[in-house]
Amino acid sequence: MSLFRNTNSNYSRPSLFGGFHFFPPVIKALLLANGSVYILTAFFGMFRSVFALWPLDSNVANIPTFQIWQLFTYMFMHAGFTHLFFNMFALWMFGMELENTWGSKKFFLYYLLCGIGAGVSNLVVGPIFGQGGPTVGASGAIYGTLLAFGLLFPEPPIFLYFFIPTRAKYFVLIFMALEIFAGVTGTQDGVAHFAHLGGAAVGFILLMIDSGRIPF
Repeated sequence: MSLFRNTNSNYSRPSLFGGFHFFPPVIKALLLANGSVYILTAFFGMFRSVFALWPLDSNVANIPTFQIWQLFTYMFMHAGFTHLFFNMFALWMFGMELENTWGSKKFFLYYLLCGIGAGVSNLVVGPIFGQGGPTVGASGAIYGTLLAFGLLFPEPPIFLYFFIPTRAKYFVLIFMALEIFAGVTGTQDGVAHFAHLGGAAVGFILLMIDSGRIPF
């Protein structure tokens, strides 16, 4: 079953004349989960150090060590409200149409794999370009979602920075190019650029595999 075709699911696509659900099930669950974890870590800061994604070489005194489950938990944590807001806004904006098209199970699996792939990329590639330290945020999974939206729905207009109209395919290309530039040039802005790129790369591979363009 190809990701490039609609799949059967128990979720109805939005309709102007009925059956409209503003938040599909997985999008709703992810919004609630990320928001709840943000509130929890605001009151119990210790969870941030335990569930963030730590570098592979962090096993020194008084520094938390890398644990395999951090590749999952880091996706639900955020550095601040602005970080959380823009990630969740992008998830809703680009993920809703994907979940409506693919169905909830396929979208959720795609989202998780992109997030895990982003974490692996951050651990392996990031240090090569001098990017390290604990990582939190759903941005890697969001970039995978953004890439899929641009490939499946390339023509809808999107307002870049809420002001400049551009086609979805160009919107995606611009963001990917900016991430590559920032990552390769070693921009020290506290952003895990290779997590973003890793999430997009895993998303692209998944799309190619599912469409039959890459045998697996």
